[in-house]
Amino acid sequence: MKKVVVVGAGKIGSTIADLLAGTGDYQVVVADKSAPALERLDASAPVERRQVDIQAPAELAAALDGAFAVMSAAPYHLTPDTARAAKQAKVHYLDLTEDVASTRIVKELAQGAATAFIPQCGLAPGFISIVAHDLATRFDSLLEVKMGVGALPQFPSNALNYNLTWSTDGLINEYCEPCEAIVDGVLRQTQPLEDLEQFALDGVVYEAFNTSGGLGTLCETLAGRVRNLSYRTIRYPGHAALMKALLNDLRLRERRDVLKDILENSVPATYQDVVIVYASVSGERAGRLVQETYAQKIYAGPVQGQLRSAIQITTAGAICAVLDLLAAGAIPQSGFVRQEEVALSAFLQNRFGRFYAPATATQAAA
Repeated sequence: MKKVVVVGAGKIGSTIADLLAGTGDYQVVVADKSAPALERLDASAPVERRQVDIQAPAELAAALDGAFAVMSAAPYHLTPDTARAAKQAKVHYLDLTEDVASTRIVKELAQGAATAFIPQCGLAPGFISIVAHDLATRFDSLLEVKMGVGALPQFPSNALNYNLTWSTDGLINEYCEPCEAIVDGVLRQTQPLEDLEQFALDGVVYEAFNTSGGLGTLCETLAGRVRNLSYRTIRYPGHAALMKALLNDLRLRERRDVLKDILENSVPATYQDVVIVYASVSGERAGRLVQETYAQKIYAGPVQGQLRSAIQITTAGAICAVLDLLAAGAIPQSGFVRQEEVALSAFLQNRFGRFYAPATATQAAA
């Protein structure tokens, strides 16, 4: 039985712990600074709760003693502390961060490491990169790769057309930080909340706009091979305009703590959500210009007897699947590992990757 330390006792951390402990293959320790958060830990399977200050190296090192891997489900600003502790303890490292700067630190720490450093193992970045890269490998040459993900309420009831479904810190960060894209073959930084477009899926109209971090490492992987590469967050129409008013006109971009307080006290959370995953690739195959698209909706539902939101299911399922593949030796065992190094077929066949299995997916080539 492999010992795994899950850093963060929030909604995603508790789901990760529950999934892993429920298999009987992992000894799960959940580490968090907050004693109340550990008490509220929502897990049906037995897990060890351990109060740890992640920014206290000695405490974190003690928690990692004898561990196979550490999985960070904590706010993005704690990513460097956890990654440094993982390297010192010589344990495998996985995280869910969308933060570009934190991922650069993880990449630097991975140099010469005896264990694997696998950041961005969630939904976006994460699974969306695995899907897009798999589609891209089916072409002789690439023209455009478009990616989009959204975690949305099934029943929107406020002006933002949104409910809180995951980390508020992460949400604000991806709305504020510069975005990466490849435009006409050149790597560029684009602005969040810009390049707004609308599209329809299953008769429902959505909007999509730039946000930070969703591309993961695909810009580097596909550089020189694709003319245009982009990632956009999917929301219901009108959301981007209101967020721009809050961030730009009211200057809450400069007061993120205030914005976080407003959102968490005004926008309710929900377990009745839907996750939309969309990837479209166009290019040449056998001398013809073709396009291939992957689109899927994943809904909230019971997992191991507990109701889980769609964002909990998809995010926790993704990082657990990568951990399983790592434990099985199916992905590199040391150094920096990109999401696109994970085979889509292996991911979907995994017991945790099955949450993404395309039983309800629309996959079409045109």
